[in-house]
Amino acid sequence: MPKVYKPGKVAIVLQGRQAGKKVVVIKQLDEGTKERPYPHAIVAGIERYPRKVTRTMGAKKLQRRSRVKPFIKVINYSHLFPTRYALELESLKGSVAAETFKEPSQREDARKNIKKLLEERYQTGKNKWFFQPLRF
Repeated sequence: MPKVYKPGKVAIVLQGRQAGKKVVVIKQLDEGTKERPYPHAIVAGIERYPRKVTRTMGAKKLQRRSRVKPFIKVINYSHLFPTRYALELESLKGSVAAETFKEPSQREDARKNIKKLLEERYQTGKNKWFFQPLRF
């Protein structure tokens, strides 16, 4: 069976609190682990998308509306829906590991790092589709 969830692949969460949100796969574990004996992926996604900005807005308002609230999570493959899109963020791969989820302070640091990376990507204007909420 071909590997669908490669690092950088954009997927949509189907179940749970983040259902309907877009995520990017950071690490895939097709065989599972001892603690999680099912195929799953470590993903980073956008919990709160940036808001619409217009030309007439000031710099402070534009900066505030361009904020992104990310999340990191371990999600079962059966709760993910792959898309044709990919997000090439090399720095994301090193920011989150399996050990990150054991310590809350490490998790917060990883989330802050991902927030910075995603906001930079949003500011450059690349991957616009990823930064817009799903319409359904």
